Amino acid sequence: MKFKDYNLHPQLQKGIEKAGLKRPTDIQYKSIPGILKGEDVLAVAQTGTGKTAAFAIPILHKLHVQKQQARRDDGMRCLVMTPTHELALQVAKVFQDLGAHTLVKTMALIGGVDQEPQIEALKKGVDVLVATPGRFFDLISQGHLRPERIQILVLDEADHMLDLGFLQDISDLHRKLPAKRQTLFFSATINLHIKKMAYALINQQAIRIQISPKDPVSKNVDHYVAAIEMDDKRFFLERIIKENPDSKILVFVRTKVRAERVSKAMERVGIKALTIHSDKDQQDRSAVLQQFREGAIRVLIATDVSARGIDIPDVTYVINYDLPEQAENYVHRVGRTGRGKARGQALSFCSPNETELLEAIEGYIGKAIKILDVERGEYENTRLLSEDAGLSLEDILSEIEDLEAGQKRKKKKK
Repeated sequence: MKFKDYNLHPQLQKGIEKAGLKRPTDIQYKSIPGILKGEDVLAVAQTGTGKTAAFAIPILHKLHVQKQQARRDDGMRCLVMTPTHELALQVAKVFQDLGAHTLVKTMALIGGVDQEPQIEALKKGVDVLVATPGRFFDLISQGHLRPERIQILVLDEADHMLDLGFLQDISDLHRKLPAKRQTLFFSATINLHIKKMAYALINQQAIRIQISPKDPVSKNVDHYVAAIEMDDKRFFLERIIKENPDSKILVFVRTKVRAERVSKAMERVGIKALTIHSDKDQQDRSAVLQQFREGAIRVLIATDVSARGIDIPDVTYVINYDLPEQAENYVHRVGRTGRGKARGQALSFCSPNETELLEAIEGYIGKAIKILDVERGEYENTRLLSEDAGLSLEDILSEIEDLEAGQKRKKKKK
């Protein structure tokens, strides 16, 4: 089946064609008909399978048809909630690109930027609001948003939205929305606890869609793990980057300080690597992502703030410099490569004190990760041949102290 075979409005079909979409993916094929009918949907599918378009296409069709028939503008009709600023901007762009020829107006609402331009944009009228919880509830409390007319609620990365950090926000939102509405949940991972909470918010006759439930990671990704001592990881990252000069490489670390520390280590050996984490302001984060997307930089060091749903083209390698403390985050991290029809590589560095994390990841994805054996001689050569090999332990500790002091100063300023 092709998109042109769907009974979608011609103005929407123009956007779909311009986006280069010809045939629906599995998640799109199974989701679109039910959403068009007004059904609630709980959908779980691997990263890179087109989940955003799966809900954006039918929503755009419904709202465009409504606006054609409406005698007056009823304001915001669809709310898409996302856990991160980056994902909100990305989802809004998908709506804007696909709906470029429709009457539907889409806006991203995020914190970390001046709210006055956002308030002015809301006054001009918005049909689809893609928001993060903090700024959304700020503007509700200030009287700039009226959620009582929302017809469609979408929770993107629903497992994270229903996790402890956002659960109270979602409960508050649930009370403010009209009881008669359509609710859509989309995520790459979901557990039984989260699923129970989701069912409390949706119609019990909701359509349940699960794509490849036994294998949550993309089949287009080759997975490897190498046993690397914690203090030696920087040498092996340097080697991978230098041996793959034309590759786009996304490196995941556990903390913000760690991200800056690894970036400094790469800088010492002549490698330009930018960082993205929650201590950076939104303008910096957006600029860094844009440079990485366009290939202006080829190494990005990130905390898990960048693992959720972000679509960055042509990432060849995902390096888990640190293994994630939550096993499901491995799925989100490695999902940044091998997207669509492209193949990708995921390499994890596992130190002796991370073996339990590795076991948890393998249990979660239901298979062992292939071990990449590094012979002793090759291991030592990687350390000795590094341009950073002469850095003393005292220098490293001093660098960590400086970075931590800088983080504390930033927090005090905030």
